[in-house]
Amino acid sequence: MIAYRQIIIGNLLLIHSISKQKLLHRFIRTSNLKGLYFHHQRLPVFSNAWQNFCVTYSITNRRFENMIWKQKLWHLGFSEVFSYLIFLSITSLFACGAKTVSYPSPLGYNFKKPYVYTLPHLLDEISGVIYYPKDSSIFAIQDEKGWLFKIHLTNPLQIERWKFSRGGDYEDLARIDSTFFVLKSNGIIEKFKFSSPDSITLESFKVPGTEKNEFETLFYDSSLHQLILICKNCKDDKKTEVSTWAFDPQIDSFSNSFIIKTSEINDQLNEENLRFKPSAAAIHPLTGELYILASVNKALVILDKDHSVKRCYKIDPGLFRQPEGITFTPKGDLIISNEANGKGTAADILFFKYDKSKNR
Repeated sequence: MIAYRQIIIGNLLLIHSISKQKLLHRFIRTSNLKGLYFHHQRLPVFSNAWQNFCVTYSITNRRFENMIWKQKLWHLGFSEVFSYLIFLSITSLFACGAKTVSYPSPLGYNFKKPYVYTLPHLLDEISGVIYYPKDSSIFAIQDEKGWLFKIHLTNPLQIERWKFSRGGDYEDLARIDSTFFVLKSNGIIEKFKFSSPDSITLESFKVPGTEKNEFETLFYDSSLHQLILICKNCKDDKKTEVSTWAFDPQIDSFSNSFIIKTSEINDQLNEENLRFKPSAAAIHPLTGELYILASVNKALVILDKDHSVKRCYKIDPGLFRQPEGITFTPKGDLIISNEANGKGTAADILFFKYDKSKNR
């Protein structure tokens, strides 16, 4: 009932806005809308624009008495109001329906209240991030250039960078002491260390097997003293499984690691044939749980310490436009990076405070 009331209220507000311009057709033309017939005239309707209006109204949750009674609607003719109201109510039901989509937050976090750090154009392709507790900064890489960035979360942001390679399809980043590990999409790990700002040693190691494997996720498991790579799209994986590899940094060798069973992910996300495609992962420093982001699936999956699926969340695509990096502070604060989405929206870093009392 509340959803229907919101739609009607939204329609009245839109009617008032249109009436101010005197011409409904001007509103229609300036919105680049697609066709629908009403009153024997071709009136275009842009479903995406109207859906955004519905979602915005629902999120702001404004009260009827604060929005309607202050509007001078009575100068409109009754037949005009009634006709437009019926027309817009029908189209809005098709465009955004009566349901309000909700995105629950993981225990201990409030995904509705992030602190957002907007990144410069240089980091539009930000892909991997790791928190550096020594000075509360974030190390990061981007998808195309072989630069290591250090982002100081100040206002304004302060960013340093060092070149470690000529470039490549870089996906994720890990660090063990002063040694960095960067993952390429084809399963190559580049291991490097700066002996000075202008001097670097770099080695490369390739995951065994076919060239058709694709990776985006690398993280360090301190309990195993290993780096873990998670397949995004690997040739030998079954539809209901996602495989992982372990890299031992002491002897620079690979071995098979655990398997993620995706049937439970499908069940919790209410999906039938979801092909789980991880884009980033990190271990929660206080709970030991493994948080896995899947940008393509718009999902966050949490694994228990035994790597069984514990909880799954659908994430809001309006906030998590293209999440490609995830890391934690020692206190459990969650940090997620978004690439720029190519629609005029800049890349950013989302910071979520951890409330331990709510993780129960």
